[in-house]
Amino acid sequence: MATRIDKEACREAYNLVRDDNSDICWASFKYDGSTILPGGHGSDYEEFKNQCTDDNRLFGFVRITTGDAMSKRAKFTLITWIGENVSGLQRAKISTDKTLVKDIVQNFAKEFMISDPRELEEDYLRTELKKAGGANYDAQAE
Repeated sequence: MATRIDKEACREAYNLVRDDNSDICWASFKYDGSTILPGGHGSDYEEFKNQCTDDNRLFGFVRITTGDAMSKRAKFTLITWIGENVSGLQRAKISTDKTLVKDIVQNFAKEFMISDPRELEEDYLRTELKKAGGANYDAQAE
């Protein structure tokens, strides 16, 4: 059976993260059978990390504040989480299902495919986003 996505509900979660007037910094999109649905959202990144278990596969849209002495700005990332115990068929399917998510989650600076919990650390993601972000005036102070 082909995977479907609840576009309206997922778009609503996506827009909450993009909203500069909102404290929401992450939204997850999970599988319910063959349908991708919002899996939650919140203002504490640790809550998102807790959803990324060894038996789970999901997508996350995360806002991370980056910047340097000259400016602070929000950067967005799309995370594909594939737990260590996810079956080979589900691992293969998530690559094609990601196109459904990308129809909604269109604006992000960097994309990650992660199965190691250490790569979910916020400092790691921030460092990678800084590398992708161009000018880094903090480098002058190092």
